[in-house]
Amino acid sequence: MSAKPLSDEDKKKQISVRGIAQVEDISGIKEAFNRHLHYTQAKDRKVATERDYFFSLCYTVREKLVGRWIRTQQHYYEKDPKRVYYLSLEFYMGRTLTNTMANLGMQSQVDEALYQMGLELETLEEKEEDAGLGNGGLGRLAACFLDSMATLGLAAYGYGIRYDYGIFTQKIFNDEQHEETDDWLKFGNPWEIARPEYQIPVHFYGKLHYPKEGGAPQWVDTEVVMAMPYDTPIPGFRNNYVNTLRLWSAKAPTAFHLSSFNVGDYLNAVCDRNLAENISRVLYPNDNFIEGKELRLKQEYFLVAASLQDLLRRFKVSKFGTLDKSRVDLSKLPDKVAIQLNDTHPSLAIPEMMRILVDIEGMSWDDAWSLTQRCMAYTNHTVLPEALERWSVKMLEFLLPRHLNIIYEINQRFMDKVAQKWPGDFPRMGRMSIVEELPEKRINMAHLSIVGSHAINGVAALHSEIIKETVFKDFFDMEPEKFQNKTNGITPRRWLVLCNPSLADLIVEKLGSDDWLTDLSQLRKLEQWAEDPQFLMAVSRVKNENKQRLAHYIEKEYGIKVDCHSLFDCQVKRIHEYKRQLMNILHAITLYNRIKANPNANIVPRTIMIGGKAAPGYWTAKQIINLFCRVARVVNSDPMVNTKLKMVFLENYRVSLAEKVIPAVDLSEQISTAGTEASGTGNMKFMLNGAVTIGTLDGANVEMLEELTNKEDMFIFGMKVNEVEALKKKGYNPYSFYQADPELKCVCDMIRDGYFNRENPDLFKGIYSNLVNHDHYMLLADYKAYIAAQDRVARHYASPTRWAQMAVMNIAASGKFSSDRTITDYAQEIWDVKPCKDILPEPHQTK
Repeated sequence: MSAKPLSDEDKKKQISVRGIAQVEDISGIKEAFNRHLHYTQAKDRKVATERDYFFSLCYTVREKLVGRWIRTQQHYYEKDPKRVYYLSLEFYMGRTLTNTMANLGMQSQVDEALYQMGLELETLEEKEEDAGLGNGGLGRLAACFLDSMATLGLAAYGYGIRYDYGIFTQKIFNDEQHEETDDWLKFGNPWEIARPEYQIPVHFYGKLHYPKEGGAPQWVDTEVVMAMPYDTPIPGFRNNYVNTLRLWSAKAPTAFHLSSFNVGDYLNAVCDRNLAENISRVLYPNDNFIEGKELRLKQEYFLVAASLQDLLRRFKVSKFGTLDKSRVDLSKLPDKVAIQLNDTHPSLAIPEMMRILVDIEGMSWDDAWSLTQRCMAYTNHTVLPEALERWSVKMLEFLLPRHLNIIYEINQRFMDKVAQKWPGDFPRMGRMSIVEELPEKRINMAHLSIVGSHAINGVAALHSEIIKETVFKDFFDMEPEKFQNKTNGITPRRWLVLCNPSLADLIVEKLGSDDWLTDLSQLRKLEQWAEDPQFLMAVSRVKNENKQRLAHYIEKEYGIKVDCHSLFDCQVKRIHEYKRQLMNILHAITLYNRIKANPNANIVPRTIMIGGKAAPGYWTAKQIINLFCRVARVVNSDPMVNTKLKMVFLENYRVSLAEKVIPAVDLSEQISTAGTEASGTGNMKFMLNGAVTIGTLDGANVEMLEELTNKEDMFIFGMKVNEVEALKKKGYNPYSFYQADPELKCVCDMIRDGYFNRENPDLFKGIYSNLVNHDHYMLLADYKAYIAAQDRVARHYASPTRWAQMAVMNIAASGKFSSDRTITDYAQEIWDVKPCKDILPEPHQTK
């Protein structure tokens, strides 16, 4: 509900991250809102819908951004700092309205203005479609990084693709996942501005022509697709800086083939146009088996070709709008340009930069290679072999013949260096080659990214050590100075101010200011109140209010009534075997069996929630969702059990749902097999919002534990990375664990025998067989330790004071995990860029 009007005295006393509602601001917002309703939406209050009101509000808020946006770009133009270009095939932005208001500090003013007009801010916020242009962690990380780069005052640009359809909408019918298109643009996007004047041609196909006089081959007879930019403003947190996210949309170069049209063949006339525009039609779901698809390769090249041309244009143009001879000196490129490759998806930027510098700018190979390496940096996001991207030589030769030619040259020169360092070590050369020969001839894009970059980083300390010691050991041995760690982070603006304002206000009140929102390490000061009964009660009260809101949402959306006093136990992330949602289900069935065996036992009530999407082609992941939903159906309908245990699948998990879920959770499940999760960022979001983690020593969990003053404030269980590897070498036999533990055996047998799916008892025999015969991610080996840790969780939750202390200590220890810290590390240690320290004035009028 919208807030009631505050008296002037109350406003003076109020300390809030949402700002103080000033009368003049409220009047201006109302005036702008009505102006946009009338002149932009062409509606009046008699016929306007809630969506009309939503768009009017967006344009009203955007007005506050535009002057700052223009002034920021002018500022960068005048100061000419080194710029950062963040290339990512995914940007999981979520909703923009509330985030923009939070960063501009105008939430209270807008809330009050709408209240006076008889409207509710919360109702209008729900009208916004999520910009779901990402599959999960990688895309959401990119979004958090954009927020931090603007907040830190870095001259930075995000480059991505404006997909017509984002990550699919998940629907659960008959306990199974079904996918529907995410038509997020169906009502338009009030935040983007099209820039047709900056359209860029991107070439595909064609062939190589070798000049008789020698020199580089020419790429000829290509097909052209135009890249149309759409710009979205990215505001910093109350600093007047507004950076740009530029997303490319594919457009055909001409509307019609007139020769076809003139003979009446209308369909053929527009056919090529539709094929060209398919490039930006849909985001590929992340199933790790997409490298064989030509459209995906087209998307990856389309992104880098358009982005590199655009950033080079910006490099060449002086602040006076003409070509400045000193800037056309391309040898200065690394002094003004830093390009970050977010995983291997944009790795074609390396051969594309070489093509531009050698073929178009006429540089020598050695000079071009030096510039390319010094500009490029690569972030690795996975250690899973199946997730490392490889493209067939045959497809590259067909689609991008010049780039394949350049990659061969890069590889040959690199192999010469390897041979020079390790003469005669042909196995090592085979392991390090960018070109793989077996099982088919393919290009290893991770190897290309490493060879073509000056810096390679993992995204958590453990992950960075693993890639140095195993996945990329040969490369580390050759050039150890290239390898770094940059532990991931999250923006506290969205993941506390926006989603949990009551907790943020409580922290502001306790610390006396909101400075911690741009220096999250200040949260450490909260430890001094970890035993203060009043503060613990206040933190618990906020958590309970958030749980009530989530419980209301669950009942409304799924028809399941949950107990707000129960332990909210949550695992939300992409559904994948290595993330071990299945082990969570094994625990749920274990609890079910214990309650059935002893209904009068003093068992702590628990609500188990799982949310996440399975890639459409990932059968096992979809089976895991099906199993969870069927177990939930049995548990929730059993009166002997459902007062102590409920299970909820959070359908269509996305950013806007995460903003409801994360503030309400008591227990955060981070239970991947040690050595498989690169970092995780959901774990950080839960920690910041006062949830306690149960997890393995994997990814960023390791550093979260290090940050905690009392290690007992996190429930660590299971094998460490070295123990996992040792068990693999010894020969892991999951069947022996199954036979040795009666409780585990019972749970597995219930899955095998169709206890939760009596109408189709064979449905989950595949899951059972995989568990007891293969169990690649070692659930059965960690099961006993997991159950023991969950028992410890229940004992601690039974003591509200102790649990509240743990929550406070987790909040206090989360300061390291701000994306501001991560971006500062990138800026200092990889990009060599500094914030623009000049204070931008508040824009009142832009000439």
